[in-house]
Amino acid sequence: MAAYLLAAVLLALFAIGAARDLRRFGNAVLLGLALAAAGIGLLGELDRLPDGLVRAAADALPAAVGLGALATAVLLVGNGVVMVRQEGARPATLLSLAAGVGGLALLGLLWSASRVDSRPLHAVAATALLVAGYLAFLLLCFLGYSALYGRLPPRQDVDFVVVLGAGLVDGDRVPPLLAARIDLGIALCERQEREGAPPVLVLSGGKGSDEQLSEAEAMARYAEDRGRPAGLVLREDRSRNTEENLRFSDRLMRRARPAYRCTVVTSDFHVLRAAVAARRANVPGQVVGAPTAGYYRPSAVLREFAAVLLWYPRVNAGAVLLLVALGLTAGWRP
Repeated sequence: MAAYLLAAVLLALFAIGAARDLRRFGNAVLLGLALAAAGIGLLGELDRLPDGLVRAAADALPAAVGLGALATAVLLVGNGVVMVRQEGARPATLLSLAAGVGGLALLGLLWSASRVDSRPLHAVAATALLVAGYLAFLLLCFLGYSALYGRLPPRQDVDFVVVLGAGLVDGDRVPPLLAARIDLGIALCERQEREGAPPVLVLSGGKGSDEQLSEAEAMARYAEDRGRPAGLVLREDRSRNTEENLRFSDRLMRRARPAYRCTVVTSDFHVLRAAVAARRANVPGQVVGAPTAGYYRPSAVLREFAAVLLWYPRVNAGAVLLLVALGLTAGWRP
């Protein structure tokens, strides 16, 4: 009963936070905690089952969790190999491989700790399990809320549609990932144009050290080749990352229309981080995502998740330190 009551309170707090602003990562955590509390309540219902079924469930649940973790780790390693083959070996493409190897190492550590009577090993295993559990919980919150937020229908009464840039190919060409964003931005503009005043397409991206022109200029050429009128296109060509994309685009839009409304377009894996960044930059707009190649998504999602965690260093560092202390204390006990 207490677990269900806690779940109801957390769900109410989630509803209040979502009503205030959907673009809060705290919403994802509250929803995850509410579901976890409800899950604990459901597990408590097992006591009402016959003793044989309770024992079977108690034996099956850890095995199912372990097999699920093993399968996830193996799939991440496989995806990491594909990423390296498709995109080359660099830090951004090695995340899924590193996560998979880390998961396998954790499972190996836990298996060893279950068979070796060693206090130091038990302490290390308990600490690693608690920290990994914390990160896994936050990742599930991130994935679940990203899926929910990404399914919101875009508004059709905006003044601007902002497309966030990405790297160019060969220094001057729009790659498929960026083309998908621009195509979605154009489609949103054309959909609203059929029913009312056309929004202005804002293309945001500066010039990298290995690029011959700014991303905004390359994106504008791509959009104009697909029939978007030059008079309805604005270039923001100074930004170097998502935060600057939004901040500098906001200045352009406020200069043209101080009380503007906008829709921000990015890739599907980037939607929640871009939404949180838009809230932090006071950009009054919803974020929508363009589809991305399946093999690219796991590493990209892990990169986005890591970036969001780094926005809350004190909370996460405090939680990890507390879990380390608990793990070392619990694991060292005889």
